[in-house]
Amino acid sequence: METAIAFIIIFGSIVFFHELGHFIFAKKAGIMVREFAIGMGPKIFAMTKGETLYTIRLLPIGGYVRMAGEDLDSVELQPGYRLGIRVNDDNEIDQIVLNQNKQFPDMLFLEVEKSDLMKEMFIEGYDEEERLVRYKVARNAVINENGKETFIAPYDRQFGSKTVGQRSMAIFAGPLFNFILAFFIFLLLGLFQGVPTYEPVITTVVADSPAAQAGMKDGDLVTAINGTPISTWDEFSEEVKVSPNEKMNFTIDRNGETLELSMTPNEVGVGKEKVGQIGVQYVSPLEKNPLKAIPYGAEQTYETTKRIFILLGTLISGNFSIDDLSGPVGIYKATEEVAQYGVFNLMYWAALLSINLGIMNLLPLPALDGGRLLFFLFEAIRGKPVDKQKEGMVHFVGIMLLMVLMVVVTWNDIQKFFF
Repeated sequence: METAIAFIIIFGSIVFFHELGHFIFAKKAGIMVREFAIGMGPKIFAMTKGETLYTIRLLPIGGYVRMAGEDLDSVELQPGYRLGIRVNDDNEIDQIVLNQNKQFPDMLFLEVEKSDLMKEMFIEGYDEEERLVRYKVARNAVINENGKETFIAPYDRQFGSKTVGQRSMAIFAGPLFNFILAFFIFLLLGLFQGVPTYEPVITTVVADSPAAQAGMKDGDLVTAINGTPISTWDEFSEEVKVSPNEKMNFTIDRNGETLELSMTPNEVGVGKEKVGQIGVQYVSPLEKNPLKAIPYGAEQTYETTKRIFILLGTLISGNFSIDDLSGPVGIYKATEEVAQYGVFNLMYWAALLSINLGIMNLLPLPALDGGRLLFFLFEAIRGKPVDKQKEGMVHFVGIMLLMVLMVVVTWNDIQKFFF
């Protein structure tokens, strides 16, 4: 149960912030957002606020922001169609009833002659006295069909009416918010757990090692090697690594007392390399300093992003197997293992997943945010958009291929973890 709760909170938060990015920049561009959904599949919670339906869905494997104009959600009223209308004080239609089972006080009936619910915003038709009348449609008018109410989306509120820059930003904002979320998680880790100082402080001295024989002890701070000052563990480690079988002089600080120790690193094979080792282990000391937490958050976000791109390089070069990929089942099992090591490790895991989701969505593949951004790039270069039907077909094929990959990866995870 604890693992399930941790998984739902972590994955739900990552998806929420991703979709929040899309939502905020869509609204900023003036795009009508019809639905903000966390999860996929059947609704288990729904709430309408303003023009947006907020839902939580059964399967915690994703989410979406449904923008007006993206899925052919506009309504066309064919000539001869009989409908009910309600007119407000400005003599504008604010309610259109497509099935006449729904009744409103003072509801009028029209037989449609012609209409435009996107640009000119009007309905023209014959009333009950066979007179040809024309009504302007309010920009916030609602269409009621079988009890389901949908706001009309004027063309300037639709996704396709916006500039390439506005549409690109609305799509790019999802992955961007994943990186922002990771930064804030690392920032919180720096504030509450502490920021690694990377000082060359010896954590553990291995018994019978050159360091132990020379008298080095746990907690010693190495300040210089062969007279050259050092300030980080990386500097210390590099000096030892390149000096196998060479006598070295270490200046250390032990509880405020300066000592000089001499030792010769053993030669150890690491792959095809021969490196020096003196037999010490290291865990970076942590410092709770709010001023250092901000750069720490930025640094960890950058370094984690860089490591994931390096792994992607091995994916592209073909140096991977299906076992290297994980779906929801694999992520769930990994969360179960990480949860055993405490809340700080779960937070780090969440930041890692958030960056991973951001990068994966930016890949220039059909159906992903990166694929859509690629089409916007083509549009900017050509000066005109790619044919919507062709683009839709590419994204449809991409979705199908991603679904197949998801099924294969999930089945492989099930076999790996449960059989």
